[in-house]
Amino acid sequence: MLRGYKKQFGEKGENEACDYLSRHGYQIVERNFRTRNGEIDIIAIDKAEKPPALCFIEVKSRFSDEYGDPLEAITYFKLRALIRTAQFYILSHPKLPQLLRLDAIAVTMDHMGNLRDLKLVKNLN
Repeated sequence: MLRGYKKQFGEKGENEACDYLSRHGYQIVERNFRTRNGEIDIIAIDKAEKPPALCFIEVKSRFSDEYGDPLEAITYFKLRALIRTAQFYILSHPKLPQLLRLDAIAVTMDHMGNLRDLKLVKNLN
Protein backbone atom coordinates (compact mmCIF):
# COMPACT_ATOMS: atom_id res chain seq x y z
CA MET A 1 0.00 0.00 0.00
CA LEU A 2 1.38 3.40 -0.90
CA ARG A 3 2.38 5.56 2.08
CA GLY A 4 0.19 8.55 1.10
CA TYR A 5 -2.81 6.29 0.54
CA LYS A 6 -2.27 4.60 3.89
CA LYS A 7 -2.23 8.00 5.63
CA GLN A 8 -5.44 9.07 3.84
CA PHE A 9 -7.07 5.76 4.76
CA GLY A 10 -6.12 6.25 8.42
CA GLU A 11 -7.46 9.81 8.38
CA LYS A 12 -10.73 8.58 6.85
CA GLY A 13 -11.00 6.00 9.64
CA GLU A 14 -10.40 8.68 12.26
CA ASN A 15 -13.04 10.91 10.63
CA GLU A 16 -15.55 8.04 10.77
CA ALA A 17 -14.64 7.47 14.42
CA CYS A 18 -15.11 11.17 15.27
CA ASP A 19 -18.49 11.22 13.52
CA TYR A 20 -19.56 8.14 15.49
CA LEU A 21 -18.38 9.59 18.80
CA SER A 22 -20.10 12.93 18.17
CA ARG A 23 -23.38 11.15 17.38
CA HIS A 24 -23.07 9.25 20.67
CA GLY A 25 -22.60 12.23 22.98
CA TYR A 26 -18.84 12.70 22.96
CA GLN A 27 -17.24 16.11 22.68
CA ILE A 28 -14.05 15.93 20.60
CA VAL A 29 -11.32 17.89 22.41
CA GLU A 30 -8.30 17.19 20.23
CA ARG A 31 -7.06 14.96 17.42
CA ASN A 32 -3.61 13.52 16.73
CA PHE A 33 -1.97 14.76 19.93
CA ARG A 34 1.74 13.94 19.67
CA THR A 35 4.67 13.86 22.07
CA ARG A 36 8.02 12.14 21.85
CA ASN A 37 6.43 9.19 23.67
CA GLY A 38 3.66 8.63 21.16
CA GLU A 39 0.40 9.82 19.66
CA ILE A 40 -3.23 9.74 20.72
CA ASP A 41 -5.63 9.69 17.78
CA ILE A 42 -8.65 11.25 19.52
CA ILE A 43 -9.13 12.89 22.90
CA ALA A 44 -12.79 13.33 23.78
CA ILE A 45 -15.14 13.86 26.70
CA ASP A 46 -17.85 11.22 27.12
CA LYS A 47 -20.68 13.39 28.38
CA ALA A 48 -22.98 10.37 28.76
CA GLU A 49 -20.86 9.26 31.73
CA LYS A 50 -21.76 10.75 35.10
CA PRO A 51 -19.41 12.37 35.92
CA PRO A 52 -18.09 12.95 32.38
CA ALA A 53 -15.00 10.94 31.40
CA LEU A 54 -11.94 12.18 29.54
CA CYS A 55 -11.27 9.49 26.92
CA PHE A 56 -8.04 8.78 25.10
CA ILE A 57 -9.01 6.87 21.97
CA GLU A 58 -6.85 4.78 19.63
CA VAL A 59 -8.32 4.22 16.16
CA LYS A 60 -7.36 1.20 14.04
CA SER A 61 -8.59 1.12 10.44
CA ARG A 62 -8.49 -1.90 8.15
CA PHE A 63 -9.91 -3.14 4.84
CA SER A 64 -10.84 -6.50 6.35
CA ASP A 65 -10.22 -8.73 9.32
CA GLU A 66 -8.35 -11.19 7.10
CA TYR A 67 -5.22 -10.72 9.22
CA GLY A 68 -7.12 -10.49 12.50
CA ASP A 69 -9.30 -7.97 14.26
CA PRO A 70 -8.00 -4.39 13.89
CA LEU A 71 -7.87 -4.11 17.68
CA GLU A 72 -5.31 -6.92 17.82
CA ALA A 73 -2.81 -4.40 16.43
CA ILE A 74 -2.83 -2.60 19.79
CA THR A 75 0.15 -4.26 21.47
CA TYR A 76 1.42 -4.01 25.03
CA PHE A 77 4.05 -1.51 23.84
CA LYS A 78 1.43 0.61 22.06
CA LEU A 79 -0.71 0.63 25.21
CA ARG A 80 2.29 1.72 27.28
CA ALA A 81 3.01 4.58 24.86
CA LEU A 82 -0.68 5.62 24.92
CA ILE A 83 -0.67 5.70 28.72
CA ARG A 84 2.52 7.78 28.87
CA THR A 85 1.17 10.22 26.29
CA ALA A 86 -2.15 10.45 28.16
CA GLN A 87 -0.31 11.16 31.42
CA PHE A 88 1.56 14.02 29.76
CA TYR A 89 -1.70 15.39 28.33
CA ILE A 90 -3.41 15.30 31.72
CA LEU A 91 -0.55 17.21 33.35
CA SER A 92 -0.66 19.91 30.69
CA HIS A 93 -4.49 20.23 30.69
CA PRO A 94 -5.56 20.24 34.37
CA LYS A 95 -9.07 21.72 33.85
CA LEU A 96 -10.44 18.67 32.03
CA PRO A 97 -12.51 15.91 33.70
CA GLN A 98 -10.71 13.85 36.34
CA LEU A 99 -12.37 10.56 35.37
CA LEU A 100 -10.08 9.02 32.73
CA ARG A 101 -10.58 6.19 30.26
CA LEU A 102 -8.55 4.52 27.51
CA ASP A 103 -10.73 3.34 24.59
CA ALA A 104 -10.24 1.97 21.10
CA ILE A 105 -12.25 2.04 17.90
CA ALA A 106 -11.91 -0.54 15.13
CA VAL A 107 -12.97 0.79 11.73
CA THR A 108 -13.40 -1.54 8.76
CA MET A 109 -13.90 0.00 5.31
CA ASP A 110 -14.02 -1.32 1.79
CA HIS A 111 -11.37 -0.37 -0.78
CA MET A 112 -13.49 2.60 -1.87
CA GLY A 113 -13.40 4.01 1.66
CA ASN A 114 -17.01 3.16 2.51
CA LEU A 115 -17.63 2.23 6.13
CA ARG A 116 -18.39 -1.48 6.63
CA ASP A 117 -18.12 -1.75 10.41
CA LEU A 118 -17.17 0.34 13.44
CA LYS A 119 -16.67 -1.05 16.92
CA LEU A 120 -16.00 0.97 20.11
CA VAL A 121 -14.29 -0.77 23.01
CA LYS A 122 -14.27 1.11 26.31
CA ASN A 123 -11.74 0.69 29.13
CA LEU A 124 -8.79 -1.01 27.47
CA ASN A 125 -6.50 -2.73 29.93
